[in-house]
Amino acid sequence: MSSEQVILLCPGQGAQKVGMGKAWHDVSTAAKAIFDEADEVLGDTLGRPLSEICFTDPDGKINQTNVSQPAIYTTSIASLHGLREQGFEEETIATAGLSLGEYSALHLAGVFSFADGLRLVAKRGQLMQEAAEAAPSTMIAVMGDDNAILALCEEARGEDILIPANFNASGQIVLSGSVSACERVAQLASDRGLRGTPLSVAGAFHSPFMESAAEGMRGALSETPLSDPSIPVWSNVTANQHLNGDIAQRLVDQITGPVRWAEQCTNMANMYDGNWHELGPGSVLRGLMRRIDREVKVQIHDEP
Repeated sequence: MSSEQVILLCPGQGAQKVGMGKAWHDVSTAAKAIFDEADEVLGDTLGRPLSEICFTDPDGKINQTNVSQPAIYTTSIASLHGLREQGFEEETIATAGLSLGEYSALHLAGVFSFADGLRLVAKRGQLMQEAAEAAPSTMIAVMGDDNAILALCEEARGEDILIPANFNASGQIVLSGSVSACERVAQLASDRGLRGTPLSVAGAFHSPFMESAAEGMRGALSETPLSDPSIPVWSNVTANQHLNGDIAQRLVDQITGPVRWAEQCTNMANMYDGNWHELGPGSVLRGLMRRIDREVKVQIHDEP
């Protein structure tokens, strides 16, 4: 395969599924080495080896935040190593990831080692799970006119916490907040000509409910060596490239602030002329890109 200029996209939480990464593990020694390293780094902290949870999930834990985050990070990196072993010769000109996926993107740009990134992601998942368990909260995806969704958010908030958490694509915004506020969103959505879909998540990610997790990650990031990125990495918080020296703060901000994915991808599409590839697992980002910019075609690599 000839070398090509590529933009690599890395999935976030919600892409997990039982069997993730197994096909890559079974056909690629390079992908297998990533799973082996992940098992060694995490040990028995998840109750079982991470690879066993990814491949068979015998205890039904794959959707837990503290499990799914390191699982997706590991599978994403393993899929790229497998691709390269199969002859994928790329010149990566930019990387980006959705929420958790931003850590995968930063690793690909050399900001931290695979092992250090895995430790950060495992800590992030643990802290976010703990924050979610500390106070009842949730998320709801709303489809329809963006301005109408934002107006609905204002109307349904009342005295509770309710904020736009993910600007995924035009016509799709995820709201994050207290259980009661999200229930009001679901009740009001149909009256406003909108469609609300409650999400099966541990809590209100990218909202003030995650402040304790953000502070915990501030400490974890301060103890992790961070290098300047070797290629542009795009930030969910700013919808622009990470600047040298601001990466740790932006990752802290991301936990309680909105993910501006649609704006970020639009800015990238306007800047880069290359081929777009989504690393495994799943094809969530390709689906979002179809709503953001139908001219951009994203190739998925869920399996070899």
